[in-house]
Amino acid sequence: MRNVTVTLGSLLDDIARHLGTAGLPARADARDLIAAVLDKPRFWPSAHPELEVDAAVAGRVREAAERFRTGMPMQYAVGRAAFRGLTLDVDRRVLIPRPETELLVDIVLSGDRPGGTVADVCTGSGAIALALATEGRFERVIGTDLSTDALDVARANHAALAARGLTTAVEWRQGDLLAPLAGERLRALVANPPYIAPVEGVDLPPAVRDWEPHLALFSDDDGMAAIRAIVRGAADLLEPGGLLAVEIDARRAGLARACADADPRWRGVAIRMDLTGRERFLVAQRNDAP
Repeated sequence: MRNVTVTLGSLLDDIARHLGTAGLPARADARDLIAAVLDKPRFWPSAHPELEVDAAVAGRVREAAERFRTGMPMQYAVGRAAFRGLTLDVDRRVLIPRPETELLVDIVLSGDRPGGTVADVCTGSGAIALALATEGRFERVIGTDLSTDALDVARANHAALAARGLTTAVEWRQGDLLAPLAGERLRALVANPPYIAPVEGVDLPPAVRDWEPHLALFSDDDGMAAIRAIVRGAADLLEPGGLLAVEIDARRAGLARACADADPRWRGVAIRMDLTGRERFLVAQRNDAP
């Protein structure tokens, strides 16, 4: 039986018309969706309208488009997200990795020395842990999360990268915040914890509030509970001079810094900006004293 194909140009037109019925900026979204399904750069479909794809691929695109049309975030609709050159599987069990979080990896890598262990707390899809395993020179990487569902996603992403040649040892542990790291001596600890106050949920975009896991979004104590627990407990896990890097809410950057400044075990406490100029990261080093 002859394999039915369709050109990218006609598929782009079809998907744009379909999405247009939902009042979306249809052609750009159609282009991005097709590129994501094909794992290509976002403008690739528009630049190659004459290329053909088979019916099975076109079917996956149309299924993803229908999910997106109902309001599902594009990364969930497609089932994958990009993070620092990695393509990761994502679904509603994990947060969608954000571009700003990529800078958290840069902060850790800037102080990277060969060897040692780095831990990624609240790992979700494993994005940070796997980026550090891929780009860093650590001996071991540990990813922790309270959600067993999230760890299932992280393990699947790890397995896919290992099949393509990743050799750095990566271990996944379940538990609340720092509890799974008891007894470790870390060179660096990085975290993108929940930092939104529950009362702020009504102000979140529906694509976040209605789709992404609340366990990874919201924290008690006006959004500071997880951050305070990490800052207060991480010094016991880090080797002298070890690095702490935590993504924070810009609205509470001052509170996060004050928490670290009040603990004499930390030095070099600073708030780093993201690419939009927002106060996004708390950085500190463990004092040299044991």
